Amino acid sequence: METNVKSIELKDLWRRYKRDGDERARERLVIAYSPLVKYVSGRMASGLPAHVEEADLISYGLGGLISAIERFELEREIKFETYAITRIKGAIIDELRSLDWVPRSVRTRARAIERANAKLEHKLQRAPIDDEMADELEMTVSDFQDALLQISNSTIAALDELWTVSGASGDQVSLLDTLQDPGAPDPAAVMDATDLKDRIADAIARLPEREKLVVALYYYENLTLREIGEVLGVTESRVSQLHTKAVLRLRGRMSDENIGGAA
Repeated sequence: METNVKSIELKDLWRRYKRDGDERARERLVIAYSPLVKYVSGRMASGLPAHVEEADLISYGLGGLISAIERFELEREIKFETYAITRIKGAIIDELRSLDWVPRSVRTRARAIERANAKLEHKLQRAPIDDEMADELEMTVSDFQDALLQISNSTIAALDELWTVSGASGDQVSLLDTLQDPGAPDPAAVMDATDLKDRIADAIARLPEREKLVVALYYYENLTLREIGEVLGVTESRVSQLHTKAVLRLRGRMSDENIGGAA
């Protein structure tokens, strides 16, 4: 994800754009950081159906990069690359959602698995195994695993959806956006974000070991599903199933906590 632009030159471009409103500097920043779009699009494309073209994802992501450059505040104590990746992902996800390409049957099956997992976890006080999930859903283990693969091929946001909160305007705001701005402190927003982060961390800690490892390797070490399969000594399809189960467990737990908290 190198920008191929020296750090000193980048600082000058940022200064000229943010201080002087130099549109030429803005264009050069877009070009300099465009490898980020290629990186994010490539990672997301690996988990999407074949008919979703990576070129389209890059097009959607460029809008996110431009938005990131326009909205980034140099005073923030975070790297622009970190901020931009979140914006690029968000732009791609928003566009894919608007196309609504995920079959309704797959959405329904995903919700059913989330509910079944939450029910069994409450009953068993542990994460259910595939056999137990299949029995609860009244299907064979093979059908259950096939369903996980179908859901995996249509899951575009995965854990990223869990790491967002709603802003006052109704827009989705990433956790990066909730970091305190020295010029406009908002302790309540920071507390909400911290609470959300703690609940997700607790939910991840309660995952079965192999699912926890897949989450760590995929989201924190940035390994692809194929690379994770090589680490674990299993097929890419099996890693995809483990990843999907982890995501559905986490979504179910977060939904269950939100319902419980509202009761």
